[in-house]
Amino acid sequence: MKSILIIKPSSLGDIVHTLPAVALVADAHPEAEITWVINPEFAPLLRGNPDVDHIHIFPRGEFRGLGAATSLRPWLKITKKLQPDVALDFQGLLRSALIAKMSGAKEIYGMSDAREGARWFYHRVAKVNRREHAVERYLKLAECAGGIVTDQLRCPFPSGDKLPRFDEYPPFILLHPFARGNGKSLSNREIEELCDAFAPTRVVVVGQSRQQLNTPPNCVELTNQTSLLQLVRLIRVARFIISVDSGPMHIAAAVNAPLLSIHTWTDPRRIGPYNPDAWVWKNGKIMRVSEFDTTPPPRRRRTFKTKHIPAVVDLVRPLVPIDPMLA
Repeated sequence: MKSILIIKPSSLGDIVHTLPAVALVADAHPEAEITWVINPEFAPLLRGNPDVDHIHIFPRGEFRGLGAATSLRPWLKITKKLQPDVALDFQGLLRSALIAKMSGAKEIYGMSDAREGARWFYHRVAKVNRREHAVERYLKLAECAGGIVTDQLRCPFPSGDKLPRFDEYPPFILLHPFARGNGKSLSNREIEELCDAFAPTRVVVVGQSRQQLNTPPNCVELTNQTSLLQLVRLIRVARFIISVDSGPMHIAAAVNAPLLSIHTWTDPRRIGPYNPDAWVWKNGKIMRVSEFDTTPPPRRRRTFKTKHIPAVVDLVRPLVPIDPMLA
């Protein structure tokens, strides 16, 4: 293969899950040029990625409303010039399959759990189990393109950007309490009490939210104030990350940051942190991902409440000792 098209425009967590699969494809075809179709807001994640030669922006937001046709025409013209030998549809939707078709790909590969009729466009289909973790499913598609799965997976990530006027010392805990799905986010009270429970250690709160927080003095409130690459930097330098089921949680798992992922109704075996050393809170119980094989996490749905905070503090506090300068 001389050219390969990766189709995975969104979302943040799904793109993180796709990185190891693309690394396998790049290792299997070192001479091939790899182009990634991605939404503009997630393109910074590919900065400096040694496996990706070109980025083809999919400006989905511009393809809505009355001006959609005007915006779509020049994008289609560029897309038709791609002409890859193979297009790998990691998105598995009709829209992504159509992008593969419009690119002029000689062959299109996709997964067996694709939806909306996308499979009709595929020349080869990777058989996947919907109950598997997303990373495992994407690796199977990479194998269709010649990738060889080993125990050591690469997941290239940018180093991130430092925040202006933010001192990375003293050590801090990073809290990402917001997610798009209903019932995933923490309430204001839970956020405030989590911060207070770790005092005097700094707790930096990040994420996108319209909530107005009333945080204690040890909290640094950075909601709606960080770029994606600044968030990556904070994840890398934080002493510990506490996050709900969200894209930033998957970034933390990918860069091997100490992590606790809070799951309410989502199944951490399928979309939890892909890192055996990460911890998961589920249904009032905290366990490592590496324990899933012998003790599956509870399936019942239970929301995270303030009464569960002491167990989180018991886990995190020994790993983030109080700085003597703050005590």
